This record gives sequence, C-alpha cells and structure tokens, in this order.
Amino acid sequence: MSSGHGERGISTRSVEIVVAILVLALGALVVFDSLRLGAKWGSDGPEAGYFPFYIGLILCVCSAVLLVFGIIGKFDGPKQFVSFAKLGQVASVLIPAALYVLGVQLIGIYVSSVVYITVFMVWLGRYSIVLSLLISVSVMVAFYLTFEKWFKVPLYKGLWDVLSFLGH
Repeated sequence: MSSGHGERGISTRSVEIVVAILVLALGALVVFDSLRLGAKWGSDGPEAGYFPFYIGLILCVCSAVLLVFGIIGKFDGPKQFVSFAKLGQVASVLIPAALYVLGVQLIGIYVSSVVYITVFMVWLGRYSIVLSLLISVSVMVAFYLTFEKWFKVPLYKGLWDVLSFLGH
C-alpha cells in the first residue's frame, strides 16, 4: 500500500477490487429485481424487467471479469491509486460538501449556503470571519431576491424553515 516514493496510500488493485464488488452487487440487484418484475418476452412484447435484466447481467459479467483481474493482479497501471495525504485533501472538501447537502435538507439552501461559504472562506481562504460573513450573506441575499422575489421561483427552505419570518 505504498508507492515507490515512500508515501503510503491506497493501492490501485484494492480500489479495483472494491469497485468491481460494488458494481457486481448492483448488477445482481438489478437482475434479481428484474426477475421479480418479469424478465421474459410476453405475448404482447417484453415484460417490465426484460431490458433491465440484460443490463444487470452485462454489469455482473463485466464486473466479475474485472474482479478476477484485480484478484490475480492483471494490471499494468500505477501501483498506488491515491496517497493518504491526497485523500485527506479530498476529504477536506468532500466532508463539508456532504454536510452542506444535509444542511440544505434541514435548514434550507440559503442558510446552509451562508454557513458553507463562510466556513470555506475562513478555513481554506484564511479570510476574517467578518468579511466572510459579509460576503456570504450578501451573495445569498442576492440569490434570495433574484429567485424568490423577482423570478418567483422558490428555492428549498428545509424541513425546519428557519427563514419563515421572511413571510414566504
């Protein structure tokens, strides 16, 4: 699990094996559900699961071949897929983005976006909290006025609708 440069990471082979297993499981699920729906040719044409069955079967066969190649090591590419340092950089963006998506569901796009923009400006951009809040609130007020007031296109306010005091 390390490259020739001494930096530890995740091997390409292990990523190939995991992806092949996930795609094989997805293909098997499609095949299983297609059989439940009916994957034969009926008197009036194909049943509901006919085409998905074959798509799932193709996924299963291809991922099984890739799984076997991954297990026996038939791969000429780089040994390391990603170093742990680079994976940490990806996680530093991916985890806040996932939290942002959760925030949109709970408190809506406007408030979540203010928090998201502010956090990234302070954390990664090293801007002051005051400037970050000023910019993020200004951007979202502009979005609010543009969508809600001028175009009359309401954006999602979240389950808790913390902006209900605005009267939308």
